[in-house]
Amino acid sequence: MFMGEYQHSLDDKGRVTIPAKFRELLGSSFVVTRGLDQCLFVYPMNEWQILEQKLKSLSLMKSDARAFTRFFFSGATECEWDKQGRVNLPGNLRQYAKLEKECVVLGVSNRVEIWSKDTWEEYFQQSEETFNDIAEKLVDLNFDL
Repeated sequence: MFMGEYQHSLDDKGRVTIPAKFRELLGSSFVVTRGLDQCLFVYPMNEWQILEQKLKSLSLMKSDARAFTRFFFSGATECEWDKQGRVNLPGNLRQYAKLEKECVVLGVSNRVEIWSKDTWEEYFQQSEETFNDIAEKLVDLNFDL
């Protein structure tokens, strides 16, 4: 399981260092794609394959399913580590997530997320204000802490 929050910097070539414990769980080859909320999602291959099967099961007759599948898969790229434990993020993904220099790497259960520091701070502040309301809604889904 991925968990935790880490501050990192993007270098001039668009590479970011991922924490060693995350690298270990991601394996030698993994997938980076556009995530929700203007961040990048990073999946180990086994999790990516599970997600791929779920998305394949969506009906092509539904425009929302087609749109989401296009969005998700068109931005996906298979990546590997360099010798220093960095991943080179493609320009289109850096642009989507507004990654320029400072970034935040998060462990979120079955995936890693890479955020622009500014975007993360703004998102966190907004979410923090509504955290209790969100928690109450989860109770309706039979989820309790």
